[in-house]
Amino acid sequence: MTSVAGNAAPEPSDVPAADRASNRAPGKGADRTGTPVDGAAGAAADTADAIEVLGLVAALEHQAFTRLAGDSAQAPDLEQALALSRFAARCTERRDRVLARVAELGGDPVAALGRFGDVLDDFDARTTPSSWSERLLKAYVGYGVADDFCRLVARGLDPDSRVLVAELLEDASHAELAVRELDAVCAQDAVVSARLALWGRRLVGEALGVVQRLVQRPGVARVLDRADVGTAPEQETPATVFNELTAQHTRRMSRLHLTA
Repeated sequence: MTSVAGNAAPEPSDVPAADRASNRAPGKGADRTGTPVDGAAGAAADTADAIEVLGLVAALEHQAFTRLAGDSAQAPDLEQALALSRFAARCTERRDRVLARVAELGGDPVAALGRFGDVLDDFDARTTPSSWSERLLKAYVGYGVADDFCRLVARGLDPDSRVLVAELLEDASHAELAVRELDAVCAQDAVVSARLALWGRRLVGEALGVVQRLVQRPGVARVLDRADVGTAPEQETPATVFNELTAQHTRRMSRLHLTA
């Protein structure tokens, strides 16, 4: 999955997040409630959480492959069909790189992938597009929210995993195709433009529902907590996450000159 997203402002602190993590005493740590835990046990828990998040990223890439292959078959012209098939192939490459990292961490790649096999099922059931333009906007806006969430939560991963996820999600080629096609459609027909604006608002609402369910998963929540996503100390992490995702959605819609 591909999209273009900015970075949330770091939570104010006298000590950077990376330094706070490194200042833990050797052999000691703390869980999310502040309860001290043995260093080895804490490291094992952190690795398990990283595998959980990497499984999510891999599952989204795997499902993007399936979706883009289907889009290629329904594309209105051969040029788009070829482009979408190439994007689908790149999804499998990204998925396999993430699964290789899961294996490096000692996890089971197939099991990690399988834990999120239905992550987008409800979203897809609720947002069936009725036209090619709606299909493109769903890929750009709806699945873009999932990419943005992965960018945010990846900040709480170990350095190697964090760099890997950030690198994989930099590929914005599919987003550029969607923007180019949708921009042309909206410029030609004001009625279609208005309809797509409504569709975009529905998509982001449903996509944020997916995020709401993801942040309730303990492993994902712990990694997100370590990511220091918050923009103000008095705000809860999920609230700041939704604020950031909504801001990114607004930027996407603005690129299309659509009201978010």
